[in-house]
Amino acid sequence: MNLLVVLGPTASGKTQLAVQAAHHLDGEIISADSRQVYRGLDIGSGKDLDEYGATPYHLIDVVEPGYEFSLFDFAHSFSQTFSAICERNRLPILAGGTGLYLDAILRGYELVPVSENRALRQELEPFTLDALRKRLQAQRPDQHNTSDLNDRFRLIRAIEIAEAEEQTDTRPLTLPQLTPRIFGLKWPRPLLRQRITKRLRERLDHGMIEEVAGLHEAGVSWETLDYYGLEYRFVAQHLQGQLNRNDLFQKLNSAIHQFAKRQETWFRRMERQGVVIHWLDGEDDPVAELLAACQDLQA
Repeated sequence: MNLLVVLGPTASGKTQLAVQAAHHLDGEIISADSRQVYRGLDIGSGKDLDEYGATPYHLIDVVEPGYEFSLFDFAHSFSQTFSAICERNRLPILAGGTGLYLDAILRGYELVPVSENRALRQELEPFTLDALRKRLQAQRPDQHNTSDLNDRFRLIRAIEIAEAEEQTDTRPLTLPQLTPRIFGLKWPRPLLRQRITKRLRERLDHGMIEEVAGLHEAGVSWETLDYYGLEYRFVAQHLQGQLNRNDLFQKLNSAIHQFAKRQETWFRRMERQGVVIHWLDGEDDPVAELLAACQDLQA
């Protein structure tokens, strides 16, 4: 094994488990979170940097808001970071809940760099959401990321990538040869719901609304904040007067519960595609269980 993977739905305790694993196995953590790459997206993305302590971590706070950090960017950064950690004779630990990032690495997607195509974006601007979906599905019948089908910006970007891949002679990114051991955290649904709701209350009480307001004041548009996911989308609506504080909590809480279900569905899909995930019960002692399964790695 040359890669340990810790995955699970939001609020399942992935960071804590990964940090404990890194402490015992001389590891360094590579974040697999599509929002934590952005500087300033701290509370809403759940960086919880205090949990890492002295444990080295990577792919957090690497780009400014507004930069379109693509799947290729992630895979390229992962490859470089993985190699550097291995050269230090330490264990890379890939930890996070962004299913597309995890799947791309574990199943070795063929990825090429794709720059912004302004002419294509202008051509697609008048298209309805349904028309964009049909165009993408015609180009990619086996589209990996079905969440792209529900977001206009992501749809246009996916079409942009699909067209570039049809036309380019660029060789795909070569990912490192991996022999991963993959662990997933699971909770009974009622307990996971409680954890999600508790964490949301804590984030709202500890400055998440102020964080989003500060990002907008610093020049991040409402449209960009919407792209950065549920917390930023709903808080931005609240700041624009579209939701009162109570509606913000209720609607956002419900949306995060639904998101957790979609994450679990994604992980099941990965298993159907051949990714072997060893599930750990969050109610028991997942750290001990993980370490018992990794005894061969401990000094």
